[in-house]
Amino acid sequence: MHSGAELLLDPTILLRLLGGLWVSVRIALLSLAIGIPLGVVMGVLRLLPSRLLRTVLRLYLEFFRIVPTLVLLFLFYYILPRELGVQVGGEVVAVVAFALWVAAEIGDVVRGGLQSVPDAQVDAARALGLGRMQLLRWVRIPQAIPLMVPATINLATRVIKTTSLLLMISVLDVVTVGQQIMEANRDNAPDAPFWIYLFIFALFFAVCWPLARLARRLERRTEERDR
Repeated sequence: MHSGAELLLDPTILLRLLGGLWVSVRIALLSLAIGIPLGVVMGVLRLLPSRLLRTVLRLYLEFFRIVPTLVLLFLFYYILPRELGVQVGGEVVAVVAFALWVAAEIGDVVRGGLQSVPDAQVDAARALGLGRMQLLRWVRIPQAIPLMVPATINLATRVIKTTSLLLMISVLDVVTVGQQIMEANRDNAPDAPFWIYLFIFALFFAVCWPLARLARRLERRTEERDR
C-alpha cells in the first residue's frame, strides 16, 4: 500500500495529468477563438435599430445564461446526435457548446461597452458627418475596448474552470484523467483522491489566478483613467 502523494512523484502520472490539463486548456482556447468573434458581431448587431434582430439576439443571450452548461453538454452530446442520427466526438461537442456560450456572453459585453460611450461624444461625431461604421470604428470601439478586455479575461477563466464538467461527456480532461488514476489505485493508495484533487486544484489555480490578477489590474487602470 502506498501514499497518494507518492503517485504524484510518478512521472507517468504527472504527464497524464498535465496532458489532461492541456486538453482542458485547448478546448477553452478553441471555444474562445470561435466565440469571441461571433460575440463581437452579435454585440454590434444589437445596436442596430431593428427591434426583431435585437429581440432574437436578446433571447439567444438569455437562453445561454439561464440553461446550465452541463445541460447544454448533455443536449449536444447525448440528445441531438441521437435524434439526428449522427456521432460527434466529446471534444467537438465541448467546443461548440462553449463557443455558443462565449458568443452570448461576449455579445453582451460588447453591447455594454459600446453603449457606455457618452452620448455627447456620439452626437459630436455625427455632427462632424461620421457615418454609422465610422462612428463605430473611430469613436465607440477605441473607448469600449478598455472596458471589454477585463470582462473577456474573466470569461476566459470561467470557461477554463467549467471544463471540469467535461468528465460528464467522456472527454479526457484533467478531472477525467484524475478519476482514472484514482480508480486504478483505489486499493493500493486509499488516500489518492485527496492528493489527486489537491493537485488538480493547484493546476487550475496556476492557470486561472494570473488571468484573474490581470483582469483586476486592467479594471483598476480603467477606473483610474476615468477619474
